[in-house]
Amino acid sequence: MQKIWNLYHKYEEIINYIIVGGLTTLVNLVVKYGLLFTVLKAEDAFELQVAIIISWIAAVSFAYVTNRIFVFKSKNKNIFKEVVSFFGARVATLLMEMFIMWFFITLLKLNTDFYVLIFTFITQVLIMVGNYILSKVFVFKK
Repeated sequence: MQKIWNLYHKYEEIINYIIVGGLTTLVNLVVKYGLLFTVLKAEDAFELQVAIIISWIAAVSFAYVTNRIFVFKSKNKNIFKEVVSFFGARVATLLMEMFIMWFFITLLKLNTDFYVLIFTFITQVLIMVGNYILSKVFVFKK
């Protein structure tokens, strides 16, 4: 048991980041599908985008608080600047995701279910790594 505890402490930040990332994804999905199964319709393109935006805001807000407390243990007194930096970094990776999906799925017409699934997975991995790096280097720097 001590070995596991030592490994956890050695990689605490990364392990906590993965846990928080999983919970953030859960928040995103619960909010998005909660909206789409109650008050908004996925068939309506505008309402679908509204659900995506609201769920993104909820997920990034949750991610900021949990990353600040549990992952990076920030003591920064300038919370406003930190929040703006955090959301800015997340917008950057959101745009990266949108570009990658547009490039491979729309432009290259790799729009079969298989390719959508593959590029979604690849994109999510890149986003998780990108968000971690941006958070560590620009948002929660020590």
